[in-house]
Amino acid sequence: MGVIGLLSFVQNVCPSACVTVDLKEMAKEYQEANPGCTPTIVVDAMCCLRYWYTLNSWVQGGQWLEYVSHLKDFIDCFRAAGIKLVFIFDGVVEQKKRPAWVKRRLNDNKKIAKIFRFLKANRRQPGRAMFFIPSGLSTFSRFALKSLGQEVFCSKQEADYEVAAYGLQNKCMGILGEDTDYLIFNTVPYFSISNLKLNQLVTVTFSREILCDTLGLGMTDLPLFACLVCNDTIPEDMFRAFQRKCMSSDHPKIQSYNKKGNMFFAVANFISNIPPSHRSLEMLERLLPVESDMTLLRTEIESYVLPEQESPWLSPKMPQSQAIGDEQEKAMYSDKEILQMAMEQHFRGENFMICNILCKRETECSNTLEDEDDSGLSSQALIYCPLRQHIYALLLGTEKDSSGACPTVKEWYVYPGNPLTQPDIIQAVDLDIPGGTPSLRTLWLTKGPEIQEQRYYVYLACFHVENSVKEFQALDGPIAVVCCLLVYLLLQVHSLSLEDLNAFVAQTLCLQGKSVNQLKHLQLSEVNSRAVHLGFLFIRGIITSMGVNSACGFPFQMDDLMPWKMFDGRLFHQKYLKAHRRCSAEELLEGNVSLLTQFNHLKSLICAVCTSRSRTIESKPRGYMFLPENLVRQDPYFSKPHRSHLNPPFHYQGRRHQRRGSHSSGFRSQHFGRGHSGRRFQPTSR
Repeated sequence: MGVIGLLSFVQNVCPSACVTVDLKEMAKEYQEANPGCTPTIVVDAMCCLRYWYTLNSWVQGGQWLEYVSHLKDFIDCFRAAGIKLVFIFDGVVEQKKRPAWVKRRLNDNKKIAKIFRFLKANRRQPGRAMFFIPSGLSTFSRFALKSLGQEVFCSKQEADYEVAAYGLQNKCMGILGEDTDYLIFNTVPYFSISNLKLNQLVTVTFSREILCDTLGLGMTDLPLFACLVCNDTIPEDMFRAFQRKCMSSDHPKIQSYNKKGNMFFAVANFISNIPPSHRSLEMLERLLPVESDMTLLRTEIESYVLPEQESPWLSPKMPQSQAIGDEQEKAMYSDKEILQMAMEQHFRGENFMICNILCKRETECSNTLEDEDDSGLSSQALIYCPLRQHIYALLLGTEKDSSGACPTVKEWYVYPGNPLTQPDIIQAVDLDIPGGTPSLRTLWLTKGPEIQEQRYYVYLACFHVENSVKEFQALDGPIAVVCCLLVYLLLQVHSLSLEDLNAFVAQTLCLQGKSVNQLKHLQLSEVNSRAVHLGFLFIRGIITSMGVNSACGFPFQMDDLMPWKMFDGRLFHQKYLKAHRRCSAEELLEGNVSLLTQFNHLKSLICAVCTSRSRTIESKPRGYMFLPENLVRQDPYFSKPHRSHLNPPFHYQGRRHQRRGSHSSGFRSQHFGRGHSGRRFQPTSR
């Protein structure tokens, strides 16, 4: 993130800009200088995820109760020093960052494939060098921090801009993160999360002043410098010829350092020798390649200029900051009251995926630890697509336009075979319930117990379990959420077996009585690649359920949908291994007889709903889990044809994915078209 190579430049060329600081002492000095004010650090939460998730286990789906405990310890250390933390999360992927986002996702696909090769060869978790952040970590971290009483915001634009602006406008003690853009913004001090020693509250701060002295630049020159040496938005080849021309000069510092360092000095020398004005910027734009976007340089400089700041490099007639504009005016959704409510919830971090769909009709999902070579399990992006289509129907309606098409959403979802060259165009699909899909105004703005009942009914209808309302209402919130999700998965994924169901239900029930310490010391005999895939498939299901809950007007409290209430990766893995060895229910439940009745009841409920939808749940052949991969592929269980009446396929129609018909029994994608080329992707055959 930020300016490519700048951190190593600062550390190696101007190490005096890296200053070790004691945050406890800084807090005392802050209070002395600002009586009555609480020392506050604004945290770029996305930069901190790797620092926060240091648990030994990461490949099984996430150790969520342990993770929340770690977050509490993190907060407590700052609280003990009298320091308040404010957390800001990314709320959008801006279009200018989409190419960088896509590049990272495609690189992550290669890393994930390597992880699964390791799992199959070694049957154990890879070392930390292959660490991959558990799916949903940023989403769940938001809600975990809120549950711990922290102030949490979700950005309406690029998060680093909002972090820098918040710190400056609220006179914060500093910014905690790991992004060299914080060296470019003219804002409060920047503290490194990767160098933080939590117990001592000691870290490193990077001095903009020393960086400027080293480069011979003024503070207001740094945004132009960041653009000319290339940040994560400016393409590296855009200024390559310009950089070479600068390096051909005979500046005395050139040739003293490595190639990147020499380039930084050469560009800084060029900037220091031209007058800081918008006319100089126009001259620079004329040096760009003919095919370049001539507005990009100005836009990027502007993106570093915080509210109430000015840049000498920009025309006075141009806006001097990237302050948050009126998003409602740009939004594609016409009901401003609904939109205002969605945006306020988004900013407070209270809903999931809603605002981007209403405002931009666009959504994205990053990589998941899933095995693209497992022919029995499709990608989560495809499995949950029908569920997302119902979310889109709730948010956008299903009224057809003049061409006869339902509202659509652009999806940037990662799955095997998707090059991410453009988004999938996904149509909203009506709910198959009396009266059709209710309006968003009804679900969000109407009050009273009757409407809460309707919200609950609509939530269940998204998972095709609306005929069992009374049975689900009798369950605790988290248990009901799990049962909805398991029914949906069993209807969508026909390779799921009775053993898989036993493992999911047993781990959910056993989790209720586990302490953090007990979960931490769970022992696994081995790591199974299919169980890893299933664990993350379940986690992505929880996240999608959060979107359903948000769209329905919160029939469940969001706290009921948190993974630490219903899932632990190691515990599930342990139950999966035992279930596929045909252990008894008593052994799966660890001898807890009091759980046996509930275990049987939940299984009966789930199986009854699936049977009513024409899906019989069977056991796998004994020893299935331990067959070599090539033999598993020959197992007749995998070649069993899917019932076509259960799975009406998507069909290609002008770069749109549209479901044929409307079946209450559930459906799945058998052909997922890639619009522009007409290429079809068959997830069940991979």
